[in-house]
Amino acid sequence: MATSNPVKTTPEYSEGSIRVLKGLEPVKQRPGMYTRTDNPLHIIQEVLDNAADEALAGHGKKIKVTLHADGSVSIEDDGRGIPFGMHPEENAPVIELVFTRLHAGGKFDKGKGGAYSFSGGLHGVGVSVTNALGKRLEAITHREGSVARIVFEGGDVAEALQVRKAGEGDRKSGSTIRVWPDPKYFESAVLPMGELTHLLRSKAVLMPGVSVTLVNEKTKDSQNWLYKGGLKDYLMQTLNGDPVIPLFDGEGFADSQNDNFAEGEGASWCVAFTEEGNPVRESYVNLIPTSAGGTHESGLRDGLFTAVKSFIELHSLLPKGVKLMPEDVFARASYVLSAKVLDPQFQGQIKERLNSRDAVRLVSSFVRPTLELWLNQHVDYGKKLAELAIKAAQTRQKAGQKVEKRKSSGVAVLPGKLTDCESKDIAYNEVFLVEGDSAGGSAKMGRDKENQAILPLRGKVLNTWEVDRDRLFANNEIHDISVAIGVDPHGPNDTPDLSGLRYGKVCILSDADVDGSHIQVLLLTLFFRHFPKLIETGHVFVARPPLFRVDAPARGKKPASKAYALDEGELTAILDKLRKEGVREGAWSISRFKGLGEMNAEQLWDTTLNPDTRRLLPVTLGAIDFGATEALITKLMGKGEAAARRELMELHGDSVEIDV
Repeated sequence: MATSNPVKTTPEYSEGSIRVLKGLEPVKQRPGMYTRTDNPLHIIQEVLDNAADEALAGHGKKIKVTLHADGSVSIEDDGRGIPFGMHPEENAPVIELVFTRLHAGGKFDKGKGGAYSFSGGLHGVGVSVTNALGKRLEAITHREGSVARIVFEGGDVAEALQVRKAGEGDRKSGSTIRVWPDPKYFESAVLPMGELTHLLRSKAVLMPGVSVTLVNEKTKDSQNWLYKGGLKDYLMQTLNGDPVIPLFDGEGFADSQNDNFAEGEGASWCVAFTEEGNPVRESYVNLIPTSAGGTHESGLRDGLFTAVKSFIELHSLLPKGVKLMPEDVFARASYVLSAKVLDPQFQGQIKERLNSRDAVRLVSSFVRPTLELWLNQHVDYGKKLAELAIKAAQTRQKAGQKVEKRKSSGVAVLPGKLTDCESKDIAYNEVFLVEGDSAGGSAKMGRDKENQAILPLRGKVLNTWEVDRDRLFANNEIHDISVAIGVDPHGPNDTPDLSGLRYGKVCILSDADVDGSHIQVLLLTLFFRHFPKLIETGHVFVARPPLFRVDAPARGKKPASKAYALDEGELTAILDKLRKEGVREGAWSISRFKGLGEMNAEQLWDTTLNPDTRRLLPVTLGAIDFGATEALITKLMGKGEAAARRELMELHGDSVEIDV
């Protein structure tokens, strides 16, 4: 019997179907991966950051931004100018590489002799993204007695580099970049003026003595910012409400004798405490605004809290039964914080949140002693601040007790496996659903008893996608989860009583391997199907434990250190950093965690439980709505959907790197 070839319904998948995106193609194909696409402000900011980096390095005193009548924007500075000589290896002018290669720039060469020790740019995707998403870009650079000009269109060179001798009317050094953003890449081609002026003003604040100007050709308006008094001037002008005590400002930077941090790393800050009004909170890393905060803000919080707490203890000011939390001190604080970090790691390409773990200790180590000293020199002001923090703690504890009374009538007995926390304050309480008893043991020892609870789960949880709500409690694990959280199972259209909720954060904590991912999926299925309101109100989170640990030997003044990596990508970045610091190839040791049970309590706290340094992902609906998400999970978790899952594997199997 002859066998017929099956009919091919999918296009052929062979060597020829793999496309390698060259040059700036990846940016044009997926602009959202590299920048914000709601408007072109972020691609303008990339150029502005470069001008600010020049001023930060001490090479410029003026930055001028012009909004031209034809919709283009130009940024002019008096820095050193972009080099335009030939690159020794690439056989192209350096200025051309800066605008056409994704990972080219003067900011990768950190440490000794690098052109920039501290800079906001790190990914090296900077101005090349500006170029990729612009219809046209003109760059003029003045340096070493010459003026060079190059023009790009759609990211490609349109007019080759021309160099002429500088004439009498020319500047000595500096660069002017003029860009025409391409509206097809942005939802709106209009620059948000409020955000732009705020950004320019903040640059002036952070660089006292540097003049920043904005000129609008259409309206003939021009604004100039120059702050001689830096952060204090700025915070006084923007503060809502009167400060309870005088503004606390200061700065601290590591010197060459510092064992823990690189020379020049540190922070300057100004903090005001007010009784009412919305707090003003702005933070920057190497002059880049970090709108989503990050580890440097955690360092400020930690420094303020430990200083105020030790002042309160020293003067015995804490009433009986009151427990002080970091948020009690931080809740009424307004601040501007400007941190300098040698090799900043950001979350997301648009650098809105700082992720570098060391920044917590860095900022805290300078803020704490300075504030402690100041409070003890001004005891009256110290007592006023202590009063504010104690009042906040009492209000918080009262709110917690009210809820407790309402819940205590006929409440189910809490599961025996649950190790509960001491605090009754739902806003701060967290429960970790931990895979396996051994990991549960480490988590119990490593947690913060005050507000972290642990519920160990045995093995795989039931797949509840097609289980009736009435039958859910037949499964012990699910019964325990529901009772521990304090919320009954419900559907998407029900209005469940969330007043019994016992924890503000319900965190899924499983191994970083395939089994761990499976348990994570089963628990997410449970919450999406039977506790959808918890996801909708932002109470469900996934903890990300690391997969690798790197032990590095002592190097120079830096002592031996441990670093953790979530995945291969972060591991590569850590090793690159060690090489830059002069560690001999292979002198480090890399260990891989098979599971959470292998971590001791201290490691688990450092990497996964400590709010300042952990990675905790909030669970929310993605780009698709509830119905589409439901259909997708049915495909993944439904009993009769094996064929659909097989099709998914055939389609996407090649793109998954799996570690079984």
